[in-house]
Order: sequence, then structure tokens, then C-alpha cells
Amino acid sequence: MNAVKIPLAGVIGCPVAHSRSPQIQNHWLRKYGIAGHYVPMHVEPQDLETVIRALPKAGFVGANVTLPHKETVMAIADKVTDRATLMGAANTLIFREDGSVLADNTDGYGFITNLHQGAPDWKPDAGPAVVLGAGGACRAVVASLIEAGVTEIMLTNRTRERADKLHKEFGKRIKVVDWVLAGNIVEEAALVVNTTSLGMEGKPRLRVPMDGLRPGCVVTDLVYTPLKTDMLQAAEDAGCTVVDGLGMLLHQAVPGFERWFGKRPEVDEETRAAALA
Repeated sequence: MNAVKIPLAGVIGCPVAHSRSPQIQNHWLRKYGIAGHYVPMHVEPQDLETVIRALPKAGFVGANVTLPHKETVMAIADKVTDRATLMGAANTLIFREDGSVLADNTDGYGFITNLHQGAPDWKPDAGPAVVLGAGGACRAVVASLIEAGVTEIMLTNRTRERADKLHKEFGKRIKVVDWVLAGNIVEEAALVVNTTSLGMEGKPRLRVPMDGLRPGCVVTDLVYTPLKTDMLQAAEDAGCTVVDGLGMLLHQAVPGFERWFGKRPEVDEETRAAALA
């Protein structure tokens, strides 16, 4: 890597001050002795395309994208990967030498890698997966579970129309269940995933009953503030294997860092500590 031209990357959002990505990425830059910088960038929606087009000229090699820009950026990019197209959103941009923009989505990779790391005994064919929620995060989860080989996904959402839409897009492996029955279907599950923001600090509680969970079921929550949500605590009390949501954030950051800075980083306890600092 050319030491004269210091590579830059960052995270684009509105707001963006809450993002933990700078803590993670800059930890890796220090750990591996890479002369680069990663910065948060608050960009209003009306300025998004202008900013993205200017970044390569300012020495940026790429960027992460967070809410509310993950869908809009798809129309700005010059090329979109198949993964991002499937998920309908992009969270990672790669700026090529000619100034063109490639949009990718690493959320599914982050989810499934975190799941395997936190629950190494989980097998895709162990039984049905129950997925709570049908928003943007859900698309990445569903796509990665299907790719991993899960044959039945019971999907439930407070607004059924959104779940029905995903069923049409992803096909027969998806079974839509009314939200009021969510507590019943967890009894059948080998894996339960909360993709909603319910249970996050400052958000309403997730009120889906978890008393039907079976010991040995794997339960994971994409929420990581707090690290141990009420859902994960209930699952732990029931003898389930629990996987917190911080690992997904860490693992989804790996492919971007590797593309931008030329080094594949390791997700370890030091990385977790850096994200939580």
C-alpha cells in the first residue's frame, strides 16, 4: 500500500454519532499498524449522492452505510453485488481506482458468522428457524439462513403485509405466522432470531412470550444495547444457547476492512472490548 497516500474510510449515516464502527475499524488499524483513518460522517439525505461522488477524490477507499441511506445508496452506486440486490440494501461501499462505486451487503455474512461462532453446535438442518420482524435486517438474516441450508423459516411481524412480501420474494421456505401466535411457534424452533429493535435501550420491550423455548434451542438477538436483552435472559434461563448481537456488527465489518486496507482482521475479545469502549 502506498504510504504517501493514506487510505481513508468511514461510516455514512443520519444520525451517525451512535455508530460503533469507528471504534472497531480504528482498533484494527492500530492493531495491524496500518496508516489509515476511519471517520463518522453525518450526511443528510439530500446530500448523499454529492458526498459519495466526492469521497474517492478526497482519498477515501470506501465507506460503510447505515440508516437511513442503506436502500438509497443502491441507486447511486455504479455496480451492485448480487447479495446487496437480494437484500434490497447496501451497507458497504468500495471506491475503485477509476472513481466508480461498488455497493455490497455484508450483514448476512456478519449474522451467519456470528451465529456459527456463538453456537458452534447449531446445524441448519436441526429444525425450523423462527424470525421475529420483517424489516431490512430481517432480509439479511433470511437470505443467509436460506443460503446456509435452513429448510423452514417461520416469519412473524407486527404488520403482516411486510412478512407476506418477504414470503413472495424468498419463496416456499418462508411460512408467515400472525404476530399474536409468535409465542406459540417458538416451541417448535431450533433457532429463534429477533431482528426487530424491540428490547433495545430506549425502545419498547419485546413482549413475545418465551416460556415455550426448549433447552438446546439457539436464540440470538440482533439488538446489542443492552448486550443481554430480556429475550436472551429468558432463553438462558430456559437452558438455551444464546448469541448476542454485537458479534454480527463485528463480523459484518470484516469484509469491508479487508477490501479497503488489505488486511483481513480477526474478531476477538479485544475487538469486542473496543466496540464497547
